[in-house]
Amino acid sequence: MAWVAWLTGLPGSGKSSVGREVARRLEERGMRVRMLELDEIRSVVTPSPRYTAEEREVVYRALAYMAWLLHNEGVSVIIDATAHKRHFRDVARALIPAFAEIFLRASLPACRARAGDRHGGHAPADVYGQAGRKGSTVPGVDEIYEPPLHPELVLDTEELQVTQAADRVVRFLEAFQVGQATGSLNRGS
Repeated sequence: MAWVAWLTGLPGSGKSSVGREVARRLEERGMRVRMLELDEIRSVVTPSPRYTAEEREVVYRALAYMAWLLHNEGVSVIIDATAHKRHFRDVARALIPAFAEIFLRASLPACRARAGDRHGGHAPADVYGQAGRKGSTVPGVDEIYEPPLHPELVLDTEELQVTQAADRVVRFLEAFQVGQATGSLNRGS
């Protein structure tokens, strides 16, 4: 049965690295898995992102909708997206019956150091280098990051290596139980 697992945490918490490793392992086991990396999707949906509240609302709703479509086609989905506001993730939870929120917890200093060492990929270069400037909207610095209230899994990515975190996520997903979807993409859901 397909599921959707949303990896959330501050930029630099390890979402992409852990998500890619989990997807690789599950694909090796023959599972149909698609990883949706918000930074990659954003490069198509908003090629010159401004990171406004309105733009983020549209992008996160589109992400939840893409995950829902894939889930309905029997494809399991790993979402790699900070989604600093809880309601962004709640939209997906309300839509998708088999939804899990996985919180990758790491301190801001650790995330800053990791993000500064980041090379390649779709994530914005030096995301924390922009923090604190006028008009900046970096989650965890300029904007509050709202951690999940009741995540299905919490991983301390300062304590765990990527392979260890991926082990825990894979074990969790193999045992994951399906809940019930309760909403739609309409505001207020």
